[in-house]
Amino acid sequence: MNHKFPFIANLCYILNKENKVLLQCKSRGFGAGKWNGPGGKQNPGESTEEAAVREIKEETDVIVKNLKKMGELEFVFVDNEESNFLTHVFVCRDWEGSPKDLGEGELKWFKIEGLPLEKMWDDDQYWLKPLLGGEYQHKRFYFNKDGKVIKYKDL
Repeated sequence: MNHKFPFIANLCYILNKENKVLLQCKSRGFGAGKWNGPGGKQNPGESTEEAAVREIKEETDVIVKNLKKMGELEFVFVDNEESNFLTHVFVCRDWEGSPKDLGEGELKWFKIEGLPLEKMWDDDQYWLKPLLGGEYQHKRFYFNKDGKVIKYKDL
């Protein structure tokens, strides 16, 4: 089955020297109230990596370098295919600056073993820890109208 993905987005998981990951609790818009890696939509004419660097700077005031692409995730909303999107996922250990909430949401460092999965997107339980552990993730998730995963598959 072919799906259309009207939106291309990116997520970046920034890791510090203690191997903690920086998450953001979105304060508004899509995903408000959920913890996630910072990121956002790719603009026309922008590469995926350029979009990730721009979004991270805009949301956290952190400059990321040497991003490592670690995943490609497809999100299919069965009740509203116009909301489907393709997300490129990056991990970054090379960054500078001091993370600040610039209006997108609270920022906090989490141990990988202590991720707040119950306050994150439902799909994160299936791929985030393996990705942060170094496993490339390429999956498609199908969501119901309540944002719960009804099925997923490896691609």
